[in-house]
Amino acid sequence: MPDYIARLQRVQALMAAQGIDLLFLQRSANLHYLTGIAREEQNFGNTMYPGEWLTGAWVVPGRAPILTIPRMLAAFHLDIAGYDVRVLPDAGDPAALARDVLDALGVPAAAAIALDDRAWAETLLGIQALRPAARFVSAAPIMRPLRLIKDENELAIMRHAGAITEAAFADVLPRLRHGMTTLDLITEVNYQLKRHGSTAPSFVTAFYNMGVTFPFDFHNREETQLLPLDAPVSVSFDFGAVYDGYCYDFGRSVFFGDPGATYRRVYELVMGAQAAGIAALRAGNTCEQADAAARAVIADAGYGEAFRHRLGHGIGMDVHEPPFLTAGDSTVLQPGMCFTIEPSIFIPHQLGCRVEDVVVVREQGGEPLTTRFQPLYVVE
Repeated sequence: MPDYIARLQRVQALMAAQGIDLLFLQRSANLHYLTGIAREEQNFGNTMYPGEWLTGAWVVPGRAPILTIPRMLAAFHLDIAGYDVRVLPDAGDPAALARDVLDALGVPAAAAIALDDRAWAETLLGIQALRPAARFVSAAPIMRPLRLIKDENELAIMRHAGAITEAAFADVLPRLRHGMTTLDLITEVNYQLKRHGSTAPSFVTAFYNMGVTFPFDFHNREETQLLPLDAPVSVSFDFGAVYDGYCYDFGRSVFFGDPGATYRRVYELVMGAQAAGIAALRAGNTCEQADAAARAVIADAGYGEAFRHRLGHGIGMDVHEPPFLTAGDSTVLQPGMCFTIEPSIFIPHQLGCRVEDVVVVREQGGEPLTTRFQPLYVVE
């Protein structure tokens, strides 16, 4: 289990060093990281509670933080170690509660206040009304360095998320049939993720299915979801589990029918590019060097234009986190950083192939957190 008290102490130390008087974190990955208060599975539309804009942690250097929460959410979050929990009644005044919290914490009139990059405008306006002379800054310089490097406890959680993901994939494979649809695949993957212990899909489960008779070409995803996958067609998975607040991101390609020599060559190129990218996740290299190492394998074989995207992205409590494995990102790799390594070759109306695993940076090269299902799987 993460040491939330130690995390709080590191946050407070960074706040003091950066001259931040108050850090307010709403319901988010950052709040989850700091307190263990889990995020809920997302709804398409908002589910709002009275005074929800002040839900979160109010942290100042050198003293115990305060957690404010509406009554309808409070039953789930009253036992947060180290926090003074204050509940807003259904008919309570959010501004009055926020004023009491600011005064209790001794937040000065001209305070430097750090908010999440994705904080609600309602929250900013609410706090600003109570401290109009305050200066508002991003919380990223405090939270991002702490979340960037995963400790062994975090890596164990991410390995477990990877194991759930691989277990789901293992149970999907024997259910693959010619003529099924992309919607069938999405439904089966999401069911297996939940069945094996995922809190939710870490992002919208996606497929990039291509063949000479299959019309998918990126812009028409919805139009092709109900079309039968008749051989020959390549099927590229993109999905991941969530476990204990951490995300996974995983990809494999399978082939319905006879792959033929060209597809098998493309498949081996993509696997070779991933191996090169993993090897380049060596401490001291840069993000763009890792991208270039993998990209060279595909470009040298004549498929450079078909590798359409960056090699990968940071991952942890958010499924996409900075930095990114792409040209122009000169971030130096450090042990404990986690990235996806996901090279691909996509040629609409011909073929598609991609592979993806989460890899942790180590001194001598990357360590993949998932390694199963390397050979090409063929649905005959």
